[in-house]
Amino acid sequence: MENLEKIFEGAQDFLPLLGTDYVELYVGNAKQAAHYYKTAFGFQSYAYAGLETGVSDKVSYVLKQDKIRLVLTTPLTSDSAINHHIVKHGDAVKVIALWVEDATKAFEETTKRGAKPYFEPIIEKDAYGETVRSGIHTYGETVHIFVERKNYHGIFLPGFQAHTSEYNPTEVGLKYIDHMVGNVGWNEMNTWVKWYEEVMGFVNFLSFDDKQIHTEYSALMSKVMSNGNGRIKFPINEPAKGKKKSQIEEYLDFYESAGVQHIAVATDDIITTVTQMQQRGVEFLSAPPASYYQAIPQRLGKHFGLLKEDIQTLEKLGILIDADEDGYLLQIFTKPVQDRPTLFFEIIQRMGAKGFGAGNFKALFESIEREQAKRGTL
Repeated sequence: MENLEKIFEGAQDFLPLLGTDYVELYVGNAKQAAHYYKTAFGFQSYAYAGLETGVSDKVSYVLKQDKIRLVLTTPLTSDSAINHHIVKHGDAVKVIALWVEDATKAFEETTKRGAKPYFEPIIEKDAYGETVRSGIHTYGETVHIFVERKNYHGIFLPGFQAHTSEYNPTEVGLKYIDHMVGNVGWNEMNTWVKWYEEVMGFVNFLSFDDKQIHTEYSALMSKVMSNGNGRIKFPINEPAKGKKKSQIEEYLDFYESAGVQHIAVATDDIITTVTQMQQRGVEFLSAPPASYYQAIPQRLGKHFGLLKEDIQTLEKLGILIDADEDGYLLQIFTKPVQDRPTLFFEIIQRMGAKGFGAGNFKALFESIEREQAKRGTL
């Protein structure tokens, strides 16, 4: 991989991003979804907004684990725009919220460069101070909301109250959002790459074509976009021609537009994290064949001597491993977390590696294809 510092020199500084603020999912039943993410993923009850807090049209549960905040939102009326989103897409990511120093300037800089406004800057206040938020549209019906909270000292946002529960499963070691992947339609990848470059000042620091990402049956193309400090990374996938239907085509068929395919969350100990998640009922994609694990010394090369994890344990759990010049990484992918074969999660542990597991693509996609075959959608 090219030197990242040199690549990021091309990133523009008109939109400084401090990190991912929260990710909001529109779901059919937020109360039950919160129970699932607490039980299975180890998230903790954090904040709540709904009828009891003066909100009449929706309910939102905020869950937290280390630096990750998930917001699960359900509409309270059938004619709600949130409800229309759920009917079309199923449970899905609507908002990727980005933490900024100045939400008004972020809105101005992006809209003057071509972003479609979602909502203009609004000031929200309560006894704990004020926040400023603004929003723009990105691919499909997904939006970015810019969150300025330097003058706010409350639990989450104005209108929310702390939420405690008698039911508190322990965390599983998830630390922060490593990256979030978007699936877009045929021949749309470069359009959105250009959008992130021009509208948000991102750079394309890694690209994969259908010669690199393919199996016997299907293929896709992907480009990874990153902001200047590397804290926000958005790979963008599009389908490519193959003998059968690719996972991207399947996603687009069931999601019914472009959208967020998966959320990659980081851990410092993937073996412990995945073991606990499996015990709690999280279903992961099937492991590759034994030959995959026999080839690990060759795959890691000079980094094999630094491997801290036991290969047999990795094989038992189905964890994938790859390396680049900076180190190695371990990763595993859940099955979709709802009935539609759309949104899923990746668990990733980086041991120096900056890449995205290119050496695992074939094994990963063959595993996905085995699931597609069961669904009759390959």
